[in-house]
Amino acid sequence: MPAVTVENPLVLPRVAAPAHTAPQRPVLHVGTAPGGLIDGTFVHRDSHGGGGTIRGGDTQWMTAGSGLLHIEAPPEELVVSGGLFHGLQLWVNLPQKDKMMPPRYQDIGGGKVALLTSPDGGALIRLIAGEIDGHQGPGITHTPITMAHVSLNPGAELTLPWRPDFNALAYGLAGRGTAGTERRPFGTGRTVVFGDGDSLTVRADDTQESRSPNFEFVLLGGQPIREPMRHYGPFVMNTDAELKQAFDDFQAGRLGVIPVDEG
Repeated sequence: MPAVTVENPLVLPRVAAPAHTAPQRPVLHVGTAPGGLIDGTFVHRDSHGGGGTIRGGDTQWMTAGSGLLHIEAPPEELVVSGGLFHGLQLWVNLPQKDKMMPPRYQDIGGGKVALLTSPDGGALIRLIAGEIDGHQGPGITHTPITMAHVSLNPGAELTLPWRPDFNALAYGLAGRGTAGTERRPFGTGRTVVFGDGDSLTVRADDTQESRSPNFEFVLLGGQPIREPMRHYGPFVMNTDAELKQAFDDFQAGRLGVIPVDEG
């Protein structure tokens, strides 16, 4: 998998194992969801001047706020030469007070993420946003969240502290393993929903797929907003009136054009 890595994870800062008394999050549900690991190259442009080239292991973080138009596409040379490319897209809602903030674009190269490991060195944790055990990822978010890409060695087990006021999900990118102390199986394309607690556990199966030596998955969690939500197409607002206004703004061209009109 073309993501940032290290030859010896034992040189990295280690995430302390939670106390044995920390309540473990149970697995509430395992289901199927679309997605994949970033592999290949995309070019991004938006109507507020943000953009760049996204390569394996990179993250782009857009705050849509009051609205923008954007596009991602493979570069021409990749289209001509052929090959695979995959991307994982995550949509995070904003609280009502931040819905109309100015749009913002963050380019988080793979080399900028915080690299961590487990006490036994069996896991490589790429912390993209949020905090785990006092370690901070580079992504700046208005809705408090944690997002990490984990590579777990065959047979290794990872138990992480997790903020009790956050929800928690795991999404399988490649390989297979189990979630929770009850060891619910999940793997590529499967999503795990955890219940309440202070820590969560994922274990890699002893034998992995030939195309991926490790169990690759994303851990996600955030503070629930608990506000009314209305959505249609790409627009997510709090009321029907706000949703109509968002469509009116789009149709009237108030979200700009791609590429940016330097005028």
